Amino acid sequence: MPKAIYPGSFDPITYGHIDVVQRARKIFDALVVAVVTNPNKQTLFSLEERKALCEQALREAGLGDVPVVTWDGLVIECAKRYGAIAIVRGLRANSDFEREFQMALTNRDLNGEIESVFFMTSGEYSFLSSSIVKEIKSFGGDVSRFVPRAVEEALEGKLRPPKPKR
Repeated sequence: MPKAIYPGSFDPITYGHIDVVQRARKIFDALVVAVVTNPNKQTLFSLEERKALCEQALREAGLGDVPVVTWDGLVIECAKRYGAIAIVRGLRANSDFEREFQMALTNRDLNGEIESVFFMTSGEYSFLSSSIVKEIKSFGGDVSRFVPRAVEEALEGKLRPPKPKR
């Protein structure tokens, strides 16, 4: 039974991420979403908040049976721990490719039995990132077409738009 993990910081999860989950589910018998720490990223939500948001968002999308775990360490070790044969990643643009290519080769050096599998973004999400969603929301913009309702509400609680100057 081929199993994969889909790791990411998911700060927060977007419809682009959910699209990758839906597509990966068609290929793998089992998929685990791994909310990971990244020492190079300053996150808006805590690890546990991000996990809870992923669970809520996946339920909203009809994917409530996809387990969500947290991980603090090497992603390749997470894959090994959960019995995955593959690490799923999404690609939006050339800038994603260079970083993902480097990580895939490093992971192969660490454990050659676990493959990296890349999903090209769906066209409607090619520009979408968690950073863009946070920026739009911080200025009071509507992010409802980019994130599930639970995420939108959580962002509302964390990001208050600046009051207009008079």
